[in-house]
Amino acid sequence: MSSTSNVPAAATTGAGDTELAGVAAVEAGRSGRVPGWFVILWRNGKCRLGLVMLAGFVVVAVAAPLVTPYGPRVDDFGLSEGPSAAHWLGTTARGQDVFSQLVYGARTSLIVGIVAGVLSTVIALVIGLTAGYLQGVVDEVLSFLINLGLVVPVLPLMITLSAYAPVKGLGLVIIVIAVTGWAFGARIKRAQIITLRTRDYVTAAKFSGDGTMRIIFYEIAPNMTSLIVVGFMGSALGAIGAEAGLSFLGLGDPQTISWGTMLNQASAGGALLTGQWAWLVAPGVVLAGLITSFTLINFGVDALSNPHLRED
Repeated sequence: MSSTSNVPAAATTGAGDTELAGVAAVEAGRSGRVPGWFVILWRNGKCRLGLVMLAGFVVVAVAAPLVTPYGPRVDDFGLSEGPSAAHWLGTTARGQDVFSQLVYGARTSLIVGIVAGVLSTVIALVIGLTAGYLQGVVDEVLSFLINLGLVVPVLPLMITLSAYAPVKGLGLVIIVIAVTGWAFGARIKRAQIITLRTRDYVTAAKFSGDGTMRIIFYEIAPNMTSLIVVGFMGSALGAIGAEAGLSFLGLGDPQTISWGTMLNQASAGGALLTGQWAWLVAPGVVLAGLITSFTLINFGVDALSNPHLRED
């Protein structure tokens, strides 16, 4: 029995204009013009702004060689120069173009956010859903791991793992962020699956002979799509901020151009003393902008599961 059998009931909980918006989105998706879920996201003003902002960051990151006049590591320029026509945001203490590094830094933040967010979400999904569905001894063991992950101080653990790991690199940063950021998402997914495991379509799947993993990931998980997406957005946000924080503390990959690394070098290079405000402020501004774009998109994701939040 398909797990989508209870989706129409959830989609019709709104009233008035909210129902009409949901129906229009579904009809648009069926007509093949545009996916219904995208219509709902785009109609939300905050989400629309977030999508445009995120698309801008993605385009800049992908087209970095075309956007920047110089390579991010080229150091043939004057040291600690102020903004000028040749260097829009000035140069670093090593003679590198700040604007070029700023553009290439978007790649690092997006890669870390997406990859670490996916890994963290997958870990939370597997552990949380398995614990909530099986219960018993399995639930007790996995719940102990979840609780342990929640009470362990994440920041000191991340710093310790990054500082004493024998190998440095962006991959290490992603792994450290992923293995330290799954517990909260797992707790939420465990609580949600406990309320879904007794639904009729789950019972029907059991009687039809479906295995445990199939029921969890093919019957129950699709009905938690919004929760999973919200969890991913939160994990991606945390990963972007964590990478910037670790790099700012000097625990990231020194060979990688990132906004956190730029902040670290600006602080070490005396940007405040030399009056290079652009070198110091620009990475923080774009980092805040990227985080804001993810936050705004979350408003639209919430509207997918709650028709009352949808906009005409």
